[in-house]
Amino acid sequence: MAHDYLIIGAGPAGLQLAALLERDGRDYAVLERGSGAGTFFTRFPRHRKLISINKVHTGFTDPEQRMRMDWNSLLLDDPELLFTRYTPRYFPDADDLVRYLQDCAAGLNVHYDIDVTRISRDDNGFTVADHSGQTWHARNLVMATGVSRLHVPPIPGIEHAERYDTFDTDPESFTDQRVLVIGKGNSGFETADALVETAAVIHVAGPHSVKLAWQTHYVGHLRAVNNNFLDTYQLKSENAVIDGSIERIEPKPEGGFRIQFRYARTVERVRELEYDRIIACTGFRFDASIFAEVCRPALIIKDRFPQLTSAFESTTVPGLYFAGTITQSRDFKKSTSGFIHGFRYGARALHRVLSARNHGTPWQGTDLEPSPEAISDAVIARVNRSSCLWQQFAVMGDVVTADGASARYTEEVPVAFVADGGLGPAEHRFVATLEYGPDHDTVDPFDITVPRVAENDPANAADASYLHPVVRYYRHGVLAATHHLAENLENHWDMPEVHQQPLVVFVKECLAGA
Repeated sequence: MAHDYLIIGAGPAGLQLAALLERDGRDYAVLERGSGAGTFFTRFPRHRKLISINKVHTGFTDPEQRMRMDWNSLLLDDPELLFTRYTPRYFPDADDLVRYLQDCAAGLNVHYDIDVTRISRDDNGFTVADHSGQTWHARNLVMATGVSRLHVPPIPGIEHAERYDTFDTDPESFTDQRVLVIGKGNSGFETADALVETAAVIHVAGPHSVKLAWQTHYVGHLRAVNNNFLDTYQLKSENAVIDGSIERIEPKPEGGFRIQFRYARTVERVRELEYDRIIACTGFRFDASIFAEVCRPALIIKDRFPQLTSAFESTTVPGLYFAGTITQSRDFKKSTSGFIHGFRYGARALHRVLSARNHGTPWQGTDLEPSPEAISDAVIARVNRSSCLWQQFAVMGDVVTADGASARYTEEVPVAFVADGGLGPAEHRFVATLEYGPDHDTVDPFDITVPRVAENDPANAADASYLHPVVRYYRHGVLAATHHLAENLENHWDMPEVHQQPLVVFVKECLAGA
């Protein structure tokens, strides 16, 4: 069977892209290994509570603004098909997401129980073979498989550890045992939290200090919903977080395990520690094993993710695109491409890239009066309601292109795609984003003694740490000037003297200076 597009994976990213292709009448098919959409979430997270928020009551009536607090819905034409209608829970159950995704898949060309075993490529495109011996062909291949394999660190003896993806989650089986959890991410602390009532001792270990999402603003770092374990450590409840490297795991003849551990911040030599159970919660990685050598994509970040261009295409395999959490290699641990509320916009951007490249459909935009006032008003309106700029901070931007007597406003373009010339040449171009300050992750947000920029202070807006709009001006593709809008407690950047007028002056000076 031949198609213009083959999408591998019917998770949220694959469904998001498929829905857009279906809307435009494109020739596509989705191949899913599981028996239904969202199969990954039938198993993960293991303790079934999602960390993606589901804020039903926002006070907003604008659907676009409501999406800022809805981290699970896809971007669909049906206004009723929203995850917020499936559960009122702020941190929902994973089964609710599975039910939602299965409803999203209705009417899409998804083939289930198709286990892809081999992907090859020739001059005509890609050939995909499945477990039954059937072959599928496509000019464009989109991998939306997520990070489907456990990342196993190269620790001698790691094969003796239980794995996050398969271990028995029943807390009673850990009663009165000493437990080591390897990994300081949310899966590690989710696991440790689940055992505090039954395990005698729990140590959570890793080579780096714990990073808290409320400080770094990266939602993949430790979230408050999973950090109860830190309380048990600091209040001396026989639990601990230990910083250092596990250099070896050895089974003991009488049962249990002995590890060799080197602390990160002391001169102490390797220390031996003993445990009854060890659980590896060391994250996941993209599975590239199904690709033939001739079309195996280049990998980065310890070979955990594919290396991508700003158009979500493999840097080494033309026509091979990626959607979903595997696109986080572009903003690893900085923004939100690893999560539904981030990559849903990336998938929509990929759809626009494919439409422009393969179907002659230019990136959507609207004409605008080329005056400083009109440009500023358009930017102000968008930064105050856009969900994409809010979620994909510093990654996605709105673009105003001005040439002579015309201007055009283009929404939700990857900033790197603009920098790479994806929208073509232009004399004047303004790119508006929402961003945190460059050192925002080094400041304790609850420390009132730390000096901060005053709210609604346009004179010092460039020094703000909190989320605020940034407008950059490019002349013939070269960055020429940058303007920061003053931060605001409630994220309302529309005060005439504080936000609007300074931006008008900035745009006017840029255009006049040219």
